[in-house]
Amino acid sequence: MTIGRRVAVIVFPGSNCERDVAYAMQLLGADPELVWHRETDLSEFDGVILPGGFAHGDYLRTGAIARFSPVMTEVERLADAGTPVLGICNGFQILCEAGLLPGALVANRDLKFICRPVHLRVESTDSVLTRAATVGDVLRIPLNSFEGNYVAPAPVLDDLENGGVVLRYSDADGSVSDAANPNGSLNNIAGIANGGGNVAGLMPHPERAIETVLGSTDGRILLESFVASLDRVTA
Repeated sequence: MTIGRRVAVIVFPGSNCERDVAYAMQLLGADPELVWHRETDLSEFDGVILPGGFAHGDYLRTGAIARFSPVMTEVERLADAGTPVLGICNGFQILCEAGLLPGALVANRDLKFICRPVHLRVESTDSVLTRAATVGDVLRIPLNSFEGNYVAPAPVLDDLENGGVVLRYSDADGSVSDAANPNGSLNNIAGIANGGGNVAGLMPHPERAIETVLGSTDGRILLESFVASLDRVTA
């Protein structure tokens, strides 16, 4: 008997963070494999990560074309079966476009690309992204995006506030305010999960905060959460 920890890191034309994610997964004890977006069978994997970048050049809308890549049918199948699925930055945008997570990501409030560390407060531990964290933890993680402004209709926001919001932009002391909101996201939302907690997405890049040399190791707790969620006994 073995413990499965195989992770498919999906590569779309224009992805640029796939190797960072694969390195982080390997560092944390998982077995990552870069998988081209035309693949249609992910049955050998225990989890899936959609990394950051500019899938298909982000034409039309961010993630709008990637949503129709052949691999996404399989990602949806696995998500429905309870397999851990994580979208980081562009990957978050793709999950929203695919309907695996609610809402959408639009242009930042100031119409400027943001490239700097931000603080995130952990709001829920009922997800593959936060299960190893503690509610109230404040993490310092890089944000790199132009269309990271999370929006959703009021009923969707109300529903998310019942455990679906897993990360929220905050000050270093954990205070949530408009001043701590870098991109205008509604309710300071930085990361969300589906009702089952197995599909999660966030705009900041935890894979860029896993070693001291990177300026922060706060991303480890999030990716460790994901790796811990992969464990399954296989024959």
